[in-house]
Amino acid sequence: MQERVHGNAKYHLEKCRCETCCRAARDYENNRYRAIAYGRWTPFVDAEPVRQHVRALGEFGIGWMRAAKLAGVSTGGVSKLLYGDRLRGLEPSKRVRPATAVKLLALQPTLNNLGARTPIDGTGTRRRLQALVAKGWTQSELARRLGMNRSNFGRTIVRPLSEAGTVRTVIALYDELWRLDPVAEGIPLHRAEAACRIARDRQWAPSVPGTTTPSTIRWPPRLDRPVRYPRRPPGPLPARHPTV
Repeated sequence: MQERVHGNAKYHLEKCRCETCCRAARDYENNRYRAIAYGRWTPFVDAEPVRQHVRALGEFGIGWMRAAKLAGVSTGGVSKLLYGDRLRGLEPSKRVRPATAVKLLALQPTLNNLGARTPIDGTGTRRRLQALVAKGWTQSELARRLGMNRSNFGRTIVRPLSEAGTVRTVIALYDELWRLDPVAEGIPLHRAEAACRIARDRQWAPSVPGTTTPSTIRWPPRLDRPVRYPRRPPGPLPARHPTV
């Protein structure tokens, strides 16, 4: 069992009387008396909105343990929030601390919060890689920069789903390369021309506005817009990037 951190809880639950625990308990009581005097004492808030939010995060690939880690709260507290304490016969929590509620409710299902292996829609990933090939970047060079073998890259550039970690890596690679001339960066001219021919034959959208191939992607893509997912049935995550 994980040892409880020194503080107010350890002072009361484990009777620890070290300097850290005593100071934390004293500060807690001082704050409590002050809040009561000003009529602001709200030690707990309703747990139901927090519980619904954590469950909604789970529908989009952020499990409750990962949510607890990202929010900086204890996994035990989130477990009791969702499932109660079965060993002690307790129902799910009806109240939570305001600080816990604020931290969990602030957590959003953005791309950066997803686990690296979480599957999401691969449309944005495919389009970015295809656009780089259309610009003259060879697939072998892109695979090398992504740390993939060639066969895995060949599947990634056409598959409908991608892992969140791969999506993040491809976004960073695209932001690095889309303005650069592949020939000036060391790609042989004949290989760059071959990559462009492959992209034209497969009708892959280029990354340069004004070309003969119509592009359905906003170039460069805006990646700073907050991601907001609506509630939906469980399944693969829908990608909500501007390029999709």
